[in-house]
Amino acid sequence: MDNLPLLTLGVTLLACVLGVAGVRVYASGKAQRQALVARMTQTGQLPAGGRRRRFVRLDRRLRATRPGRRLERRIAATGLDLTPGEYAVYAAVALLGVYAVAAAVFAPFFGVLAALTGLWGAAAFLNWQRQKRTEAFIGQLPELTRVLANATQAGLALRTAIAMAAEELDDPAGEELRKVADQLAIGHSLDDALGDLADRLPSRELVVLVSTLVLSNRAGGQVVTSLRNLTSTLEERKETRREVVTLLSQVKVTAFALPLLGLGFLLMINGMAPGALDRMTGSAAGQIGSVLAFGLYAVGFVLIRRLSRIRV
Repeated sequence: MDNLPLLTLGVTLLACVLGVAGVRVYASGKAQRQALVARMTQTGQLPAGGRRRRFVRLDRRLRATRPGRRLERRIAATGLDLTPGEYAVYAAVALLGVYAVAAAVFAPFFGVLAALTGLWGAAAFLNWQRQKRTEAFIGQLPELTRVLANATQAGLALRTAIAMAAEELDDPAGEELRKVADQLAIGHSLDDALGDLADRLPSRELVVLVSTLVLSNRAGGQVVTSLRNLTSTLEERKETRREVVTLLSQVKVTAFALPLLGLGFLLMINGMAPGALDRMTGSAAGQIGSVLAFGLYAVGFVLIRRLSRIRV
């Protein structure tokens, strides 16, 4: 007990030393984490943006599974600033909202059908965003090939030409080319970097451009002449695609109008005879008939979309 003040002083000093060491370790770990995030953002492994991510634990668990990694690749191809965890939570909330609205407006059974349709719509939304981004990238291909041709004609290497095109072009071409340039900067081969680009944005035009650049890089040859010819060809295809889209716009509207007409008829029936939908879906025969009707509308929608899809 006589040494109690010295013991207290020693424990206090030890606690201070450990506290200082802990603060230094925390600061060092935080700096390393920020450097890792910055490096992964530059290489395209993390989406750019300074906002705080939500649902971090769920996102970490999703990324550890195979469906989660596949979902992450699909989201990355769309260019959306979302993580798999955020997308999963937002999709779940949207499905609950769709179920509640459909059950309140029509009948509880239609809420289940609407939720199943919304589940398909969540996957279709990613496909639509990816297709939209691909179409925007295809529209920039003539300008991209023109920039690459001018750069290579000026004597620049192909890697330097890609980096310069990434700075001059707007998104999505600029963002995608920055990913390619970052991959090249950290040691990836040109074949692998351009192959990843073709996988993210699959299209015939991009495959032709990637094949031209890869073959020219391997065997040499007239890169400028090939890019000049490809530029004129892509401009002609761009005009042709625009005409085709204009001609098929009415058909695409029809594909969406038919299911909406069916929902309108259901609302009309329920308005004329309140509770009719509840009585109809209260029996097994009514539920089977409703499922068959929704299935036929879905088949009609898919067939119209398939028939109106013309590859140029």
